Amino acid sequence: MANLPGHNLELILAFAAAVLLAAVIMMVLSGRRDREERRRERDAMQRELQRLAETAERLTASQGDISGRLQQSHADVNQRLDTMGKRLGDGLHQQSERTGRDLKTLHERLAVIDAAQRNITELSEQMVGLQDILSNKQARGAFGEMQMQDIVTAALPPAAYEFQASLPNNRRVDCLLKLPNPPGPIAIDSKFPLESFRMLRDAEDGDARLRAGREFAAAVGKHVRDIQERYIVPGETAESALMFLPSEAVYAELHANFLNVVEDSYRRRVWIVSPTTLMATLNTVRAVLKDARMREQAGVIQTEVQRMLEDVGRLDKRVGNLQRHFGQAEEDLREIRISADKVTKRGERIDELQFDDEGPEQDLEPPREAQQPRLKSV
Repeated sequence: MANLPGHNLELILAFAAAVLLAAVIMMVLSGRRDREERRRERDAMQRELQRLAETAERLTASQGDISGRLQQSHADVNQRLDTMGKRLGDGLHQQSERTGRDLKTLHERLAVIDAAQRNITELSEQMVGLQDILSNKQARGAFGEMQMQDIVTAALPPAAYEFQASLPNNRRVDCLLKLPNPPGPIAIDSKFPLESFRMLRDAEDGDARLRAGREFAAAVGKHVRDIQERYIVPGETAESALMFLPSEAVYAELHANFLNVVEDSYRRRVWIVSPTTLMATLNTVRAVLKDARMREQAGVIQTEVQRMLEDVGRLDKRVGNLQRHFGQAEEDLREIRISADKVTKRGERIDELQFDDEGPEQDLEPPREAQQPRLKSV
């Protein structure tokens, strides 16, 4: 019995040792499980980092592809704009060249008209002695028609007139000026009352001059009425016509001493012209034709400019849409780049973490801070 306390102490110590051994074994097993879990977690994190790196590589490749496509789109748009600008420039250059050629042609025609005017002036000075040159009626008519044709061809383009033109009433006029409506085509007929004018000029006394004047006025009045009846066709020609007198002397005599005949011609809308006044009238006709052509061309130009403005408006709208697409694509690229940078930074932070691998001896040895509290409690 005396040895009972010592025996109990040994039992207690043995029991404590057994408990301590069990605790150490449990700690070792727990440490091994923790290391396995940490190793599995580290492997999982490495796989996740690898997946993130592959994703970043794919994003980088996609970004490069998108950048290449954007550059190609920019190049295509610039090429199209350059092509359009070149076409517009070529068109304006061609139009300028055509305008220059037209102006040159116009100056040449004006020079021709000036030369013809000088020739006509010289010819008009010789018309006073016309009765000494022309003695028969057919020759006078042919002379008047030829002079009128020379003046018309010198003053107007070929498309603006027609000689010996047929009218809807089956009448044939010496010349027909093709003017647009209004006023419409204008007929020119050549008349030369030389016999009555010669009698008037050769009259020696007052009675003879009076009789010759009546015959001259009657001859001119008959020509005026004939032109009104034959060459003014309502709805087909203009409301007026021209009577061409090849002699400036006859024209001057008529307007100086026979105003009643001239006024009657006005009422009948038959305008009497001489070589000089016919040239002035044809200059007015040429201005009318030029104005009509300019109006036609202005309408064509206005239509083309309107279409071009519509094309430019559509181009501006499409460029704006393309610019918005580029802006959206740049914004998407910027956001993708931000996400990629964030993923890369997170991967770098994860990769910088340190995982300490402990050896078996260290794992089997329990920490001293954990041993002493347990011994104290025993």
